[in-house]
Amino acid sequence: MTHAQDAAFAPDAEQNPLLDPSFLIPFDRIRPEHAEPAIDALIAGARAELEELAQAEASGFADFLERLDTFTERLDTAAGVVRHLEGLVSSDAWRAAWQATLPKLSAFRTDYGLHAGLYAALKSYAGTPQAGRLDPVRARFLTLTLDEFRRGGAELSPEGQARLRTLNIELAEVTTRYGNHLMDGIKAYELYVGAERLAGLPQRVLEASARDASEHGRPGQHRLTLHLPIYGPLMTYAEDRRLREELYRASNAVGTGAGRDNSLLLPGILRLRQEKAKLLGYANYADYLLEDRMAGSGARASAFERDLEAQTRPAFERENAALEVFYRQQAGQGAPPLAPWDVGYWAERQRQANYDFDGEALRPYFAIDTVQQGLFEIARRLYGVSIALAQAPVWHPEVRFYTLHDEAGRHLASFYTDWFPRDSKRGGAWHSRLKTGGPRQDGSFQPHLSLIAGNLTPPGQGTPALLSHDEVETIFHEFGHLLHSSLSQVPLRSLSGTNVAWDFVELPSHFMENWTWNPEALALFGRHYQSGEAVPDELQRRMGRARTFRAANAAMRQYSFGSVDLALHTEYAPAHPQASASELLEFARRVMGRFSPVPPLADDARLTHFGHLFSSPVGYAAGYYSYKWAEVLEADAFSRFQAEGIFNRATGRAFADAVLTRGNSAPPAELFREFLGRDPDPDALLRRDGLLEPSPTRA
Repeated sequence: MTHAQDAAFAPDAEQNPLLDPSFLIPFDRIRPEHAEPAIDALIAGARAELEELAQAEASGFADFLERLDTFTERLDTAAGVVRHLEGLVSSDAWRAAWQATLPKLSAFRTDYGLHAGLYAALKSYAGTPQAGRLDPVRARFLTLTLDEFRRGGAELSPEGQARLRTLNIELAEVTTRYGNHLMDGIKAYELYVGAERLAGLPQRVLEASARDASEHGRPGQHRLTLHLPIYGPLMTYAEDRRLREELYRASNAVGTGAGRDNSLLLPGILRLRQEKAKLLGYANYADYLLEDRMAGSGARASAFERDLEAQTRPAFERENAALEVFYRQQAGQGAPPLAPWDVGYWAERQRQANYDFDGEALRPYFAIDTVQQGLFEIARRLYGVSIALAQAPVWHPEVRFYTLHDEAGRHLASFYTDWFPRDSKRGGAWHSRLKTGGPRQDGSFQPHLSLIAGNLTPPGQGTPALLSHDEVETIFHEFGHLLHSSLSQVPLRSLSGTNVAWDFVELPSHFMENWTWNPEALALFGRHYQSGEAVPDELQRRMGRARTFRAANAAMRQYSFGSVDLALHTEYAPAHPQASASELLEFARRVMGRFSPVPPLADDARLTHFGHLFSSPVGYAAGYYSYKWAEVLEADAFSRFQAEGIFNRATGRAFADAVLTRGNSAPPAELFREFLGRDPDPDALLRRDGLLEPSPTRA
């Protein structure tokens, strides 16, 4: 901590737990009323340090890069804690606290990026002999920081900078409103039904929905919500077609309606992003955002999506034709056309008929604690790390805390898990860094601190949380992100862990999912929660055979998200600056319609609840293609493990040394080549998923 920062907030450190610098965050003591005073104090300290950094040339640039790298560390941690608590244990008080701090944080971050004195100091330092002697990691940090200032508007006129400040603050505020509407919409919906309407649903869902109804004062009924552990099985197994339709339409309506209508926010968000891109000298927002990512431009990302779509479409059409035939055979020629709420239900029946496989049969083997222990053992075999349950203050009784050590016993990281849905918790699954550690100048190592969270099937009455295979993949996926941050050995926090190009960050996460399909790995995490028996061989074989069932449809769904994202941010926003909400939604329906196995609803409103794109100023905006981009990388990278052994310690060490420990210390393409010895094979993903069409060039 610098003297400037110390003076700014030391008097309040004992009274305000958000200012506590201890490694373990005192989550049990942090309250909404602590947020704004802490953020105010930390911003004041960071501003004072910013002014000192701008004058660094006077002191010969002593520790210049290290100070530049760390001067917002305390502020970033506190802001992250407030943001996460607002999403994990949301309440009116936490929402108000976050909204009070958000404009101040946005203004500070914009001012930092536009600080003429610091930008001048950086350029001056870049021309010194000291800069010429920097090691490769620090030289990269200097180059990227200079580029960040340029891309952040440091070379704009005073009028341009003033407008950029306004744009950034407005974007932060409107995207936060979008996210609040999304959470509120999911939380608001509930439907109470009798058991007679739930034919076909697994017993665990019947028990959970009955227990939920009783807890909400409606004993004898079943409470249905839009949380995935209820909504997903209902759309897959419920025989009541009207019930499926009702839930589907309710899900489609999230983010619409009085008081939380996100459709009214969408045109403004796109206009703000497009104006920001134009102000900074780019044709569109995608070109601005992707310039420093692997794709490089919106055009290249769009071409990537189009190529995948073209190669997948033949299999997509075959799958849909086969489902139509199956549906007519089962439901009769007079049955109504397949609707969006029918596809999942009939596809599941088709899968069971074709492969004699029902995913529900796997749940007894996937108790969450057993899954996690098996996952930790896989990490030990691959990377030599040991993970143990530990004690720490937490924000909810369901949260667990773990420590992670290397083979020498060095404490590399600690992390929290928060896996079950709550009405006060945002949807989805994610990994978040709380504190970035790594090697320090004095030779010590500061451990990392992060969390992984999701909305998985909760425990039942007298049973542990029994997961679907998809949910197992979710845990492995988020754990891949966690390893990327926890194993980082980069000495600069700005380049550490997951601070990498957005289309590279999903490589380690998708990569870990491969182990959920391997029989050797399955023996470690798949054990019957009562008998302890392994997943039977025959069930494993049926699971493996069904792996690529409707793989083209799954892929096209992802392409639809990536394509509409890029179309909005490359084509639509620049050409239609005054578009209405209805025009925008209609455009999205046209783009996404070609990826749907059945015609979408006339009022399809996917954009009103597309939080990846619109619930934060950046998020996955113009970057949703990254999921598939990274899947190409991980499918190719995993081929080395397939050749050398999925638990080959030397191969695991090579992957850690080239990817997991390196963060953004070198260009991602260089790190990939270091591990695999060549550039990525663009067909690797399609080949793995059985979607690669024969052609003369591939003979």
